[in-house]
Amino acid sequence: MREELKKYGDEAYEIVKYAANEIGPRLPGSDGEKKLHDHMAARLEEIGVKPVTEKFVFAPYSCVGGMPYAGWGGIIATGGLVLTCIVGSITMFGGLALSFLTSLYLIGLWTWLIVSVFKYNTIFDWCFKHAMSHNTYGELKPKDGQYDYTIFLSGHTDTSWTLKLSASQGRGGHASVVSRLALGAVAVGAVSELALITFVLYCIVIGATDPTTVQNASYALMIMTYVDTFSSPLWIIGAFFLTMYNERTEKIASPGAMDNATGVAISYEVLKYFAENPDKMPARCRIVDLSCGAEEAGLRGSMAFVKKHKDDGMLDHAYHLNVDSIADKDYFSVITGDDWLCKHFDKDLEKMFMEAMLEAGIERPQKMNNPIGGCDSTPFEKSGVKSITFAAQKPEMTDYYHTYDDVPERFEPETVGLGFDVVLRVIDKISERENHTV
Repeated sequence: MREELKKYGDEAYEIVKYAANEIGPRLPGSDGEKKLHDHMAARLEEIGVKPVTEKFVFAPYSCVGGMPYAGWGGIIATGGLVLTCIVGSITMFGGLALSFLTSLYLIGLWTWLIVSVFKYNTIFDWCFKHAMSHNTYGELKPKDGQYDYTIFLSGHTDTSWTLKLSASQGRGGHASVVSRLALGAVAVGAVSELALITFVLYCIVIGATDPTTVQNASYALMIMTYVDTFSSPLWIIGAFFLTMYNERTEKIASPGAMDNATGVAISYEVLKYFAENPDKMPARCRIVDLSCGAEEAGLRGSMAFVKKHKDDGMLDHAYHLNVDSIADKDYFSVITGDDWLCKHFDKDLEKMFMEAMLEAGIERPQKMNNPIGGCDSTPFEKSGVKSITFAAQKPEMTDYYHTYDDVPERFEPETVGLGFDVVLRVIDKISERENHTV
């Protein structure tokens, strides 16, 4: 980190400590999350920037927050499958009815998982309890108020429910967590497949007219009954691991120092840097510090922001630098896309961040696709804004990822300051690009 920037890096770290230690857990839509919005709005006012806070309504448990429902759903479906076997041994039509209901239930479960949990769509939000969250932003414009392009800097104010498996990981560590979650996914998938096969066999046995077909299907159904019954304990255990995906008790939720008070703090300090050093401000550029709410609930804040401003010109000719988790100094990375959401981020910004990290003295800058979940770059990229995410986070499930161990004492102020330095270098590169274009 350049020495002249140390003041801003240290201030960013102080904001991180305040958010994590003084406010604490900030679950999506919670009072804690709103307190950080109020705090950042007050800080914007301190540097002469008018804060704007926009409310939006969302469903905290309709997306990733509801992942434990998949586990409980798998357990319920396994119970339905066993009950089908018991009733089916007494009456074929009873077995058919129960296998149909179990299969229908699982089709609904998978539809919700794919559409809402994996793809972050809001279509099923009406099924879940709603809450209110906020987006807070401040604009820094040239003195004459005229600008040709905009640079958005964003971080999300909310924190995650504690991922029980990560918090309690033992000697197996990362591999143990991944294997247990994988077993949970396999369990729900296996129960779904067995339920559908069982239903089809019941339909054949009851509906077929050919004696040979009925006999063969009956034999297959008998075998499937044994498979369903004796494999059920394994599926229940596996699905139970998914119920441990997060702990809803707010008191032991993540205090979110790394994820993502660091992003909120760095974005604000960049705006403050240019407010206090107007001679460093990129020519004819508007810079916006955006604190997004409800990111952990499925990018709801960034989605609400781009939806609100897609037609008012605010997103025209814009760049979006999303800062998310700057703490692990050996893992500075540019995130090139969200695999789950099938979105790749801007290649030019990717190149700029790689160059900026090298120039800042980071020896092994990395780039990676986000394999699970999503980040706030995706809604911006989908809206036509050039977008990228910048992080410094160990790319595996650690005991501090989405747990109560995500505290500021775990990492160094210099790491946050180095992230701040990199972002400033990227802004300079954007300015050079724009000036060259002009």
